[in-house]
Amino acid sequence: MVAWFARRYLDVLGSIYIYNEHRGYTAIDRVLEAVRMKYPDDRTLIAAIAQHRADERKHYVMFRRWFELRGVMPFALDRAFGHIDRFIELVFRKSIDELDTQAVVDSDELFEKLCRVISLTERRGHRTVQALLRNPIVLKDSVLTRIFRIILEDEPSHWAPYEGWLGEHGRVRPARRERLVDRIVHSELLLFKLPLVFLNPRLDRRARWADAAEESTEGPPRPSQRRCLEAVG
Repeated sequence: MVAWFARRYLDVLGSIYIYNEHRGYTAIDRVLEAVRMKYPDDRTLIAAIAQHRADERKHYVMFRRWFELRGVMPFALDRAFGHIDRFIELVFRKSIDELDTQAVVDSDELFEKLCRVISLTERRGHRTVQALLRNPIVLKDSVLTRIFRIILEDEPSHWAPYEGWLGEHGRVRPARRERLVDRIVHSELLLFKLPLVFLNPRLDRRARWADAAEESTEGPPRPSQRRCLEAVG
């Protein structure tokens, strides 16, 4: 029973993370598009966000490898389990896919709001990983522990470009309402959605990897990705 509980917990946890990492780097593609249109000459900002995108892709690849080593596919979760999905929906009143990139480019107010949402999401992710690295179930899985330690090291550079833009342009830091939304989204996932998934015996697993259609365009793993995959096993 204890072994089943631990295995199920890690399956659910890994499925939520691999969904969020895939959603993260595909959503950042939209952010990069907006930044390149709005600030085509700001190479530092563009490079920092591109690195954020590369890290999210790297994290996805590590979780995929973790599942491959376990011999199972992730559970088939949707955007209801995505922190950035829910955050965008509650703040912008529309999904990530419905977000108008051109409108964000044309409005400093919308771009400022987007920067605050991403910053809060990344800081929340950092705190969550810190907590997971104290979790005895996670620590018993050496591969997953290595993955979370890599993520913990990467995370601070992820909110830096967005907070940097806010500071450089004299914009306000996250408002009380946005911080409240962040807490609501996190609590909603932790207290309601994760237990529902855990207790659902009929939950389907994915039939194919989320990045299956992207593999021809992503190319072979970069050196940093290869090093992380070697660390994973």
